Amino acid sequence: MKLWLLLRKPGDKLWEPWYDKAFGFVIRAEDEAGARSLAVSECGDERGAAWGPDHSTCEELSADGGEEIVMRDFASA
Repeated sequence: MKLWLLLRKPGDKLWEPWYDKAFGFVIRAEDEAGARSLAVSECGDERGAAWGPDHSTCEELSADGGEEIVMRDFASA
């Protein structure tokens, strides 16, 4: 299995207003299609279409690279 990082595309209107929505996922799946499918099954009010390639990014994660924060999903009111 692989790890996938799914994030919304900046500025996409599907995430307005910002509440009751998922803004990102780290998912273990065999491929990108499987990762997107799992995101759709656990999304919020942004609805499943938001996790398609037109509205979100999906990047395979690896253990290579330097120390970094992979994902911080934060919203301030």
